[in-house]
Amino acid sequence: MKQRLAEYGPNEIAPPEQRTPVGMFLSQFKNPLVYVLIFAASVAFFLGEGTEATIIIAIVLVNATLGFAQEYRSERAVRELRKYMSYHVRVTRAGKTRAVDSRELVPGDIVVVAIGDVVPADLRLLEVDELTTNESVLTGESTPVEKSSEPLSLEKPLPHQLSDMAFMGSEITDGSGTGVVVATGTSTYFGKVARSLALLPPQTDFQKNIASFGNFLLKVVLLLTVFVFLVNSVLGHGVFDSLLFSVALAVGIIPEALPVIITVGLSDGALRLVKKKVVVKRLEAIEDIGNVDILCTDKTGTLTQNEITVEGVLDPDGNERPELIRYALLCNSAMVEGDRILGNPIDVAIWTHARRIGFDEMSLSDYKRVHEIPFGFGRRRMSFVFEKDGGIILITKGAPESVVSVSSTVANGSGVRSLGPARAELDAIVGGLTRKGKRVIAIGYRNIEEKGNYSTEDERDLTLVALIVLSDPLKEDAAEAIARLRSLRIRLKILSGDDPLVTADVCRRLGVGDGGPALTGNSLENMTDDEFLKAIEENDVFGRVTPEQKFAIVKALKKNGHVVGFLGDGVNDAPALRMADAGISVDSGVQVAKEASSIILLEKSLNVTADGVVEGRKAFGNMVKYIMNTVSANFGNMLTVALGSLFLPFIPLLPSQILLTNLLSDAPLLTISTDNLDEENLSKPRKWRIDAVSRFMVFFGLISSVFDMVTIAFLIYFLHAGPELFRTGWFIESVLSEITVTFSIRTRRRFYRSKPSRLMVIASAAAVMLTFAIIYSPVGRLFEFVRLSPWSLGAVFLILVTYFSLVEVSKHIFFSRHEV
Repeated sequence: MKQRLAEYGPNEIAPPEQRTPVGMFLSQFKNPLVYVLIFAASVAFFLGEGTEATIIIAIVLVNATLGFAQEYRSERAVRELRKYMSYHVRVTRAGKTRAVDSRELVPGDIVVVAIGDVVPADLRLLEVDELTTNESVLTGESTPVEKSSEPLSLEKPLPHQLSDMAFMGSEITDGSGTGVVVATGTSTYFGKVARSLALLPPQTDFQKNIASFGNFLLKVVLLLTVFVFLVNSVLGHGVFDSLLFSVALAVGIIPEALPVIITVGLSDGALRLVKKKVVVKRLEAIEDIGNVDILCTDKTGTLTQNEITVEGVLDPDGNERPELIRYALLCNSAMVEGDRILGNPIDVAIWTHARRIGFDEMSLSDYKRVHEIPFGFGRRRMSFVFEKDGGIILITKGAPESVVSVSSTVANGSGVRSLGPARAELDAIVGGLTRKGKRVIAIGYRNIEEKGNYSTEDERDLTLVALIVLSDPLKEDAAEAIARLRSLRIRLKILSGDDPLVTADVCRRLGVGDGGPALTGNSLENMTDDEFLKAIEENDVFGRVTPEQKFAIVKALKKNGHVVGFLGDGVNDAPALRMADAGISVDSGVQVAKEASSIILLEKSLNVTADGVVEGRKAFGNMVKYIMNTVSANFGNMLTVALGSLFLPFIPLLPSQILLTNLLSDAPLLTISTDNLDEENLSKPRKWRIDAVSRFMVFFGLISSVFDMVTIAFLIYFLHAGPELFRTGWFIESVLSEITVTFSIRTRRRFYRSKPSRLMVIASAAAVMLTFAIIYSPVGRLFEFVRLSPWSLGAVFLILVTYFSLVEVSKHIFFSRHEV
């Protein structure tokens, strides 16, 4: 035994390679945008701007802390899985049965399991006694699974087909059994889930795009720094002064407040989402859920109520006969205690239906139960024997084919007739209901002439009297939620571990997919990589898919260029939750699924998910506003400074003035997370497009630069301004132009047809007043500013109005040609 334990290892999920908390924290700084920000902070500190340097470093540290927390949660998810595996089990070794720690199990051990046990390893069943297991958290199967010891001959079987196996993590819901351990630890079906969680989560779409944007900025900064330094050095402005100027100029194009804008915007979104029953574990997930264009989810509990319900009571001719529920109530093992009904879901559903239709329960008092013949999985039926008015009646309930096999007659409203002629019609009725995703239970009865020891032998010559039609009802808001997701341009894909017929019927009724059959896990298993990529793109309804297949589907969709959301709450969903750009679980889900996700719903609802999408799009849209506005304005200003330095006899703006320009113009944009978003910006997902950012930056930056040059011409040729007057005039124009033009490019509509947030208006007005307060107060002398005459200010304002008007016209040309 010790040899096998050494060979296979302990029956537990092996911990991932340990990383120290310090190492995890330091890894958060491996990002181009972080490099740029640290560079900006260094320059600000070197130029004496200690406050700005401190703010930038604080931003970097906050973001690093968030990333550290995310990775730490990854390891917590693995530790949570390991908790499932530390308990004692009954093992037969050397002919003796004893209790051992589940971690000591090895392949070859004989394990005994009974009702209430959690299966400790993957077992090949040797003996079973009415054994059923609940595998819902592993495979998504919505009903208990019957187990057998009979061998199977299947090629590449899927887990739900292995009736001779009991899987680690499943729960014994009925009966008992004995099995030999065939896999332990991470070699088990359960362990494969753990292995996928032990890996660091892949980068989400938002993380990739932030990194791309950082790379883009880094290239622009380096190019601008080298160009301006070389030109100013050649023109004789001094090597040291040229270096300071070029570095400050390059830093001027960096949107230092971007991390703050992102954090504030996402925090505001997170607070709004809490009120809508959505809890965000990782702030960046708000951006990801807003950009989702495909949402993958299970059927059970999302489209349906996850509650078995009696949909109808029929006679063998298919006619509705509610009164026949009496037979199902008699052949029923549920315990009824007043308003409480306890028992298996089907029997509870039968009693619930009877009470809903007002069935007279007192009419059952004439029947005295005298014997029970338990449900047998080989027979697939159960029976109860009653005395009534001196006679004996046996009532049997079970699978239609099972009850039919022991019946000889059928009964309807007009009498009893032979089963033979009615068999074809009965099969058609049951088959039609099954194809519609319904579950059917048949009920038959037989009068017994003599009292005795009742057994399964008495289940013969029955009269088939009723068909009970069961279903998992649709959620009341499912159709509305699906329509809402469709209006948001989100494609819904159903990845269910449940029966393909049931899954297809539910989706057909809700208009998900093309109305055809569900694509099964078996079909996916036999596809080539190219066929698989095509199939998951073309199909929206999948049945009997495994956790590995869910993971593969999400991964393939991301490879196809989609931003993928995944909604799930079971262990079988954990790998896909980790792979998705936006992993969404529910508060009632298993802990492993919640740990693997980034968003938790307090209510499992597609409508609540849609709320999250809308808030995500608001946060993303406002962040894009900031980036477009700041990068284009900074680029225009810095381009003008670079060009101006070619012919001006002095440096156009001092380094401290450049940093102050950025600070004042960025301050109002800290409130942009509160800004209103036009409806058209919420109607579809938007992706980061670095090429679009660069086009926008150049297009509007050049317009800004043109008016900067007009300001320069006015200051030099009309005012004959010296260095201090020139820098003051241009400083005012630069700050005010960036603040005011925000109200134009924040919307694709005419600016007066899109209402900005009140807080943003107030902050902008405050920034404008602060700009003049600095210039016209003693503080201005610290930055070497001078006062402008009233008519000079008037000329600057005229330039601003003209600039704003041109941007308002130009934006419609740009947006009509380019998607941003």
